[in-house]
Amino acid sequence: MNLFESFKIRDISFRNRVAVSPMCEYCCEDGFANDWHLVHLGSRAVGGAGTVITEAIAVLPEGRISPADLGIWKDAHIEKLAHIVHFLRQHGAVPGTQLAHAGFKASTDVPWHNHGKPVPVADGGWLPTFSSTSKGFTPESIQPEALTSEGIARVVSAFAEGARRSLEAGFELVEIHGAHGYLVHQFLSPLVNTRTDQYGGTFENRTRLLREIIASVRSVWPERLPLWLRISASDWTEGGWTIEDSVALAKQVKTLGVDLIDASSGGIVPKANIPVGPGYQTTFAERIRRDSGILTGAVGMITSPEQAQHIIATGQADVVLLARELLRDPHWPLRAAHVLKQPITWPKQYERAQF
Repeated sequence: MNLFESFKIRDISFRNRVAVSPMCEYCCEDGFANDWHLVHLGSRAVGGAGTVITEAIAVLPEGRISPADLGIWKDAHIEKLAHIVHFLRQHGAVPGTQLAHAGFKASTDVPWHNHGKPVPVADGGWLPTFSSTSKGFTPESIQPEALTSEGIARVVSAFAEGARRSLEAGFELVEIHGAHGYLVHQFLSPLVNTRTDQYGGTFENRTRLLREIIASVRSVWPERLPLWLRISASDWTEGGWTIEDSVALAKQVKTLGVDLIDASSGGIVPKANIPVGPGYQTTFAERIRRDSGILTGAVGMITSPEQAQHIIATGQADVVLLARELLRDPHWPLRAAHVLKQPITWPKQYERAQF
């Protein structure tokens, strides 16, 4: 495999194996996309990425991380998203979105104000927030309410409705956010989920919410379109979620219609000892791919063309997802293809600048 070879998942063709990882932009009002999103996401499509995934997009208003998050909880959100989707497709990228619910990390401030601190209701925050249990991320966080069975059913239905609206907007890829300490992860991890009902305790029970969400999404998301799942492959904390759990989960969800595991890590507890460094999560993608037989995406401090090519060429993952590096250089794929001497099509408007 090569970084810039085309490939297919279900009926969707991807022009290369470079994906724009979901990155929150914190610039919405009432969940609506705007010109910032068009330029931010559109420039990465122009820059040659094969897949462009929006930031985490909240399926319920109380599921936003902050009041400035993107949303898909009402039909009115579709029109502006569809405009962006049209531009992404026009410039050769597969348009994707990431359906999410923040759980006990909801109603917090944007990073450049008071990162991670609760937002007062008077300033646009909200109460209550929800989680698997009634314990917050930290003692200083908003302390959530444990979801009831009715609340869980509402969340599951909201993911399906988010998938329906994504389809109406023209997205060709949906990713379910099950990582980074957000709601799905709050059910998966034994560090947080101490429930004693059918959604807590055993591995089978702790993965139940996610399986129900996947089934609900697949009930409206066509078989011809790919479904990805982002997970935290390790909690990096004793007694937490492990890579062995991730492999077992991958085997489960593959049978439910998930096509690719986007293997990130961490986020469920505030003081995990994470050995951050170049490619520090790539071994998770490799292990899940090898032991479960599902496609995987590698993410986390992937910066150089050579590094990305090595990950793909050695079979560690099927896709690389770049975040900060694509903030630094929206045209990274064009430059990387030149460095690797692999073919890539430039926008006609930019052809005069080819190397």
